[in-house]
Amino acid sequence: MNVIVDADACPVKDIIIEETEKKSISVILVSSIDHYSMTIEPSHVKHIYVEKGNDAADFKIVALVKPGDIVVTQDYGLASLLLPKKVIVIHHKGFLYTDENIQGLLQTRHFSALARNSGQRTKGPKPLTKEDKKKFRQLFLSKLVTP
Repeated sequence: MNVIVDADACPVKDIIIEETEKKSISVILVSSIDHYSMTIEPSHVKHIYVEKGNDAADFKIVALVKPGDIVVTQDYGLASLLLPKKVIVIHHKGFLYTDENIQGLLQTRHFSALARNSGQRTKGPKPLTKEDKKKFRQLFLSKLVTP
């Protein structure tokens, strides 16, 4: 099992790195080269940078995953591509993407995009709270399998 993170804007990387280090589970952070960092990561963490471009990180993640891996992303489209690959996909707010909820999430995203394109203002995501981080940590820990 690997944990693969859609890392460009992931607000729970610190939790992921902390919890996987305790269990000796490998983490792969996938980011656009636009988000290059000189940060030295722990030995169980590998950072892969991809070229600029819409969905470049998503395509890399899809190519990397294997059944049983965990992917952390806030991207509903990426989640929809990963579910058929038998990957555990977690949102940073502490919920699982499932076959049962993905269509509704994609429809909501689509209707919001239509509204924005027609000039309407839509609300952005709510700020991440301490409760969200707690929910994420609990769910994430429940899905980690020690090698």
